[in-house]
Amino acid sequence: MGAGPDPARAAGSRPRRSGDRVAPHRRRSVLRLRDWRMRTKLATVLVIPSLAFLVLAGVQARGLVGQTTALSDFAEQVGIGRQITAVVDRLQQERDRSAGELAALRRSGGSADRDAAVAALKPLQAAADQAVAELRTAAEPLADANAGWRVAYAQVLEAYDQVVYIRSAIAPAVLSSDTILSNYHRAVAALLNLLAEPSPGDDQRALTDAVLRYVQLSRVKEFSSRIRAELYTAARAGRYEVDDQATLTDLRAQQLTALGAFRVTATAGQVARYDQISRDPAFTSAAALEERTLPTVTGKPAVLPASQWWAASEQRHELLRQLESEVLDDAARRADEASARQLRNTLLVVGGIVAVLLVAVLISLLVGRSVARSIRLLRGQALRIAQVDLPHTLERLRVLDRPVGAIEVPPAVVRARDEIGELAQAFVAVHRSAVDVAVEQALMRRNVNAMFVNLARRSQVLVERQLELLDELEREEGDPEQLENLFRLDHLAARMRRNDESLLVLAGTESSRRWHRPVGLGAVLLAASAEIEQYQRVRHESGGEVHVVGHAVGELVHLFAELLENATAFSRPDTLVRVVAGADGTGALVEIVDQGLGMSPAALAEANALLARPPAADVAASERMGLFVVSHLGARHGVSVRLRGGRDGLVARVRLPAALLAAAPPVELDSPRSPRMLTPQLAAASRSVANGRDAASAAGRLPASPGAELPAGRLPGPVGVEVPVAGRRPDVAAGPGSASGPAPAVPRPSRPVPVRAEDVLSPAAGAPAGGGGWFSRQGPSAAARGTAPPSPATPVTAGTNERGLPVRVPMAQLTAVTQSARPDVPAPRHDPDPDAVGGMLTRFYQGVRQAEADETQEMIIPPTGVPSEGRPQQ
Repeated sequence: MGAGPDPARAAGSRPRRSGDRVAPHRRRSVLRLRDWRMRTKLATVLVIPSLAFLVLAGVQARGLVGQTTALSDFAEQVGIGRQITAVVDRLQQERDRSAGELAALRRSGGSADRDAAVAALKPLQAAADQAVAELRTAAEPLADANAGWRVAYAQVLEAYDQVVYIRSAIAPAVLSSDTILSNYHRAVAALLNLLAEPSPGDDQRALTDAVLRYVQLSRVKEFSSRIRAELYTAARAGRYEVDDQATLTDLRAQQLTALGAFRVTATAGQVARYDQISRDPAFTSAAALEERTLPTVTGKPAVLPASQWWAASEQRHELLRQLESEVLDDAARRADEASARQLRNTLLVVGGIVAVLLVAVLISLLVGRSVARSIRLLRGQALRIAQVDLPHTLERLRVLDRPVGAIEVPPAVVRARDEIGELAQAFVAVHRSAVDVAVEQALMRRNVNAMFVNLARRSQVLVERQLELLDELEREEGDPEQLENLFRLDHLAARMRRNDESLLVLAGTESSRRWHRPVGLGAVLLAASAEIEQYQRVRHESGGEVHVVGHAVGELVHLFAELLENATAFSRPDTLVRVVAGADGTGALVEIVDQGLGMSPAALAEANALLARPPAADVAASERMGLFVVSHLGARHGVSVRLRGGRDGLVARVRLPAALLAAAPPVELDSPRSPRMLTPQLAAASRSVANGRDAASAAGRLPASPGAELPAGRLPGPVGVEVPVAGRRPDVAAGPGSASGPAPAVPRPSRPVPVRAEDVLSPAAGAPAGGGGWFSRQGPSAAARGTAPPSPATPVTAGTNERGLPVRVPMAQLTAVTQSARPDVPAPRHDPDPDAVGGMLTRFYQGVRQAEADETQEMIIPPTGVPSEGRPQQ
């Protein structure tokens, strides 16, 4: 078979199918920003600012939370001051009473006094222990407080443990009063230090002043308590010690200093409250008694009565305790308000940060999702247009054979008015432009196909008229050389007709040559071999009687003719082409085997792909017209054509489906052979019989069936007649022979007439000139329709052959023939008149020119969109 164009070039020119995916031109890298997916880019644009905002907001929120925590701890530490002042007050009571009891015990030293002292101190010690227990309970939540407060608290507990330990030494009075009281002093000092430990920070000046106020007031109360203890000790002892006055003077000075500090930091209301307390009778009574203990110039300080002084000082101490509680409550209230305010501000700020972040993230997500969705929809529409819609439209326009109206283009899936929406509209505009161009190309292709059809049908009419004229010239020509030239011209005209039919296939139109009755597959193959130039090299092998439906005969002949043409064209002239046909299951199988050049595996695969999928008509189709025609004809009738490598060449396997096969037609009487199927002698005899002359001047033998295998170099015709083989001229001296002896001499050499496909399929000799043949539009002739005259009672034979079988005489069954078909006397030869031949050729060329000028009026161009395949032209 013929070699086609380069497979790579053909593969590159094929359009991409709709199922193909759009692959990136290079691999995507995560390190290249331009290779990131749009979703990743949008996420990056949204996440990075959000993270930065979160970092800054976290720092701010952390500061606020730290301040809130500090103020909350401050409020708790200030609040625990109530328990601390209670412990201080209980220890002051126990300390002052213990100092007096120690002085009394040293003065008397009796066991009764000891029991009385223990009994008097025991309630005070129990009250102190109860106050410390309450402090421990209140201090448990502050276990995670700042380190300074925890250290101060630990010192308080340690000092109190010493107080508990020293209590047992009071009753025996084995230790000095200073040693015992110093433990109490140290415990009270540790408690006052713990009371002053809370710190709100440098930026909370008001809260710092509030703490300083109640700490200074507690110190005033502490110094007042120590003065009471000194005076009570002197009262119980009945005298002052040497250094008691110095101690009292120092304590009074420190009390005045603490009182001054309190007045400086205290509010106006608190100062007024202190002044009010100082004017209280109980307070003034205690102050008057204390003034009597002051040293004077004229006398020694007085020793106060113990019971009177204790009662008066106890009332003053209680008044200071009330003022201390009020100042402490004010500080705690301020601390709680500041902590609550800071917590509220922190919550508001954090809530604002979270709200702003959520709103920002939500807006970012909405915007990003909108952009991503628009891009995703746009990408999907673009891929659908590129991979589905546009290829489907182009494919539909390529195979559509009727007028195409306006093709609706889907609107843009992105309805936004931003740049993405404009890009979507641009895609739709591009799609619409591509569809418009495709419609214009389809219209232009239909117009070109219509021109091809018109030109092909015009050329067909001219070729048929040319063939009719050639028939007349061949019948009237007597010169062998001229007759051979006419035969060659006849064959070239037949090939021109096949080219016209190929143009019709190229234009997508069916052939106008029809056959309405089933025809044997062998006859179809013989007709196909008659359509090629080197028909002498074709050998047929039939494996059974298989008949083909009539409507597909013409195009199957064309298909097999193209395959045979390729097989003979691409093989050596001295080789044969075998055609093997037979039934194959429910269908039929035909193999065309040549001994040619063959094809490379790549070219063979490409040719099989082209045969399996008919391509569109283009320049490449015109370069490989044979394969193009075979592919389209096979697809039109469901015929499978495959090429495979043979031993020496190629094998074309053609599988006919069951739909193209039919039962054998009813047996009819043999009709006279066409003159083109006979040698000149038999042709003359046939014409003589048709004109009522003597039929005995012609004799011969035809094969029993059109599909029988022929000897090398011979066609259906008289036995022993040599035909040209691969350009070799036949032996003009050889004459016909028979089994009984040499045939009578004839006045001119025996030469077969070139066989055409219609001569094989429609061998009626008396067909009307206007139609009735296989290629006519009017259908089969009367003889083909079974209207032949009845045969005579006694068959007419021409003797027997070398096998002893009777030889049938052509046209002997006609009613007009009553004698033997073999002539006893050679037919006279009539030499043509040169002037007559010249006149016929002149008329032939005039007819051709007239046909070229007037044929347009005989052809009707079908309207746009109306298929005209297979319809007779008016």
